[in-house]
Amino acid sequence: MPTYDYPCNERIRIMLRLEDLFAKMRFFTTGEHEFHHHTALLTMFQVLELIDRSDLKSDLLQELDRQKQMMESLRGNPVIAEDTLKALLQDISQALIGLRGMTGRIGQPLRDNEWLMAVKQRAVIPGGACEFDVPSYHFWLGLPAESRQADLELWMEPLQALEIALRVILHILRGSGAPMVCQASQGGYQQMLSGAKPSQMLRVSLPEDTTCFPEISANKYAINIRFSSYEGAQKSRGCELDFEFQLALCNL
Repeated sequence: MPTYDYPCNERIRIMLRLEDLFAKMRFFTTGEHEFHHHTALLTMFQVLELIDRSDLKSDLLQELDRQKQMMESLRGNPVIAEDTLKALLQDISQALIGLRGMTGRIGQPLRDNEWLMAVKQRAVIPGGACEFDVPSYHFWLGLPAESRQADLELWMEPLQALEIALRVILHILRGSGAPMVCQASQGGYQQMLSGAKPSQMLRVSLPEDTTCFPEISANKYAINIRFSSYEGAQKSRGCELDFEFQLALCNL
């Protein structure tokens, strides 16, 4: 089922954006064409820009420590799968070791690389990384694909602990919400919320044959979902169908 994640606060919003960037960075790094590696490097620069705007390292450490304590308290619980719990605790411990082993800011070795920062400075200008702007970068793009891949893997190493920590936390977050079957009426759905702890993320899963996509707004009082239909290059229009979908309210 196609699933749409909707963050309900800025911290989760940043995490989801970074997850998306890491996935694209890994994908383009495995390619062989110079355009693949150009895009991988630009995506890496976006990761750096995003993590510069928040104190992500301390937030992730606190959350991983809290999750580890909670999971440890579940040991011996007969309704909990011991093997699954053990594997999750192992993932959390590895993520903590990686983050604690990082000195200074996340990705600092990349910022200290003068050549990378020179390319980054030109890359923010539309077309600014052309061969006449940065000849050394054009030379690098002309190296064998294996050499470029090795460089990209090396440059991604200072970001690896962050990537692993995000993967663990978002996995826990996504698994925290039990999907509820809901009914959209004429392409709309609204749910009032009680005064309980606000959700940190919503997950909307649609049937495979549904031609609509959700546009979500939410706060601690209500969830409002309006489904729209994709009209190609034209402006999307409201969906007027009645159909069932799944909604999960997720919290760490």
